[in-house]
This record gives sequence, C-alpha cells and structure tokens, in this order.
Amino acid sequence: MTNTTNTTTTQLGRPVNPNSARQQRLNELEEKRKNGTCKRGRPVNSESKRQEVLKAREDKVKSGIELKRGRPVVEGSARQIRLAEQASRKAAATK
Repeated sequence: MTNTTNTTTTQLGRPVNPNSARQQRLNELEEKRKNGTCKRGRPVNSESKRQEVLKAREDKVKSGIELKRGRPVVEGSARQIRLAEQASRKAAATK
C-alpha cells in the first residue's frame, strides 16, 4: 500500500495582465534581446576627440610603437639624484 497525495498548486502573487503597457514593453525588450538589437548605454560618437585619441593609440599599438605611460622622468632632478643615492646605499648595505 503506497501513500500518495495529489496536490495542486496555484500561482501566488498578483495576476499579470498581458495587455498592460508594462508587459508589452517587457515583451518588446525581450524580442530585442533575442534579435541582438537591444541598445544599452550611451551611444558612442565616432567623431569625438576621445574616439580620435583612442583610434590613434590603437594604431600605435598595432604598429608596434611602445606607448609611454605616466609622467616622464627628469634624470637630473633633485628627487632622482636622491633616489639614486638611496639605491646605491641600499645596494652597498646588502653586500
């Protein structure tokens, strides 16, 4: 003898109206996602100065030019002299 119970479940929560403006908008958005036509975020202006700079940078990378990063170092500056002295003292101390 097996003990079985038949249960029926009803969906909880507020009923959905498929003809509402929100549901229609959600359905359109889902269709656009499936088609790959869903536009998200701010559109890129290809004629902007920033895009020109990025394009020039990409061209330099493709051509093999090494990109300079950060602020250039002035070799004769007081800071560079001080750092060189510190490095030489540190190297002498570890020998």
